[in-house]
Amino acid sequence: MSTENASSNLTVNTSDSLRAALNPDGTLDRARFNIPVTSATLNPTSPASPVLSKDVPINPSHSTWARIFLPTRALSCSEEKLPVIVYYHGGGFVLHSAASTPFHEFCVSLARELSAVVVSVEYRLAPEHRLPMAYDDAVEALHWVKTARDEWLAGHADLSMCYLMGTSSGGNLAFFAGLRASASHDELEPLKIRGLILHHPFFGGIQRTPSELRLVNDQMLPLAKGDFTWELSLPLGATRDHVYCNPMVDGGSKISEGVDKMRSLGWRLLVAGCDGDPLFDRQVEFAQMMQEKGVSVVRVLTEGGHHAIEVREPDKSKPLLQTLKTFMSTTVTS
Repeated sequence: MSTENASSNLTVNTSDSLRAALNPDGTLDRARFNIPVTSATLNPTSPASPVLSKDVPINPSHSTWARIFLPTRALSCSEEKLPVIVYYHGGGFVLHSAASTPFHEFCVSLARELSAVVVSVEYRLAPEHRLPMAYDDAVEALHWVKTARDEWLAGHADLSMCYLMGTSSGGNLAFFAGLRASASHDELEPLKIRGLILHHPFFGGIQRTPSELRLVNDQMLPLAKGDFTWELSLPLGATRDHVYCNPMVDGGSKISEGVDKMRSLGWRLLVAGCDGDPLFDRQVEFAQMMQEKGVSVVRVLTEGGHHAIEVREPDKSKPLLQTLKTFMSTTVTS
């Protein structure tokens, strides 16, 4: 890992739109980003709706909720139970929502192509709610899912076949939620987690990696933007070598106990990334560390592309979806 300081190469203005949206009171003016949103689709009669979706509350006092995605065909196959994917959206812990159009459409693809019930979690965002609050919400969502109070979960979900998945910061969130869940897995029954799927997970650190230096001015995720989102989301006073940002610090010693528990439970891990992403080297390092700690790791590392390409460019998602289908079917038989 390079110790070079990239600050002299930061031609991307750190006072970008994200910094400009920060209010004097420390809140973020998200309205100025005009992020497109998509409403849930409950009409099963529409031929253009192979997947239905609806929003249900989790914890009204925290304004958390879930958007559940159900393949339409499941309504006519009431005896078939489908695996569950609990999904956490990206956005650097500061932007986006379960209703954001790119993540909504990605979850539609997951439900349709993987024949799964997808539960996309709306969690609290920083800087108003700094980490670990998003992790708290992520685990609370798992306890909500286990109760299966919603009719779609009760009628169509196989809670014994659950996967935690997230994109970008959501991948980070899926990992840390998994660490917590492994420590109290018996409290989640009948929910049984089989594996984690980290899609272009968002990790960082003080020392720069070669991929960060090579892609310092990346159009999708410039280094300055990534640094600033960590500044907004980490606990006050924390550096990018805080374990939430850099689980690899000190050889992963701060997460060893949780990782040991994951391994003992037989959880499998899939890490997806591409070398067009500034975070690529960290994803490779993370996957290697997890494998060295004894976890069964599947790497899906491709050439080219960019951060979260399958979400931003849905036409590029087919290879990943096919890999996820194989990963989940292998988990079932292993």
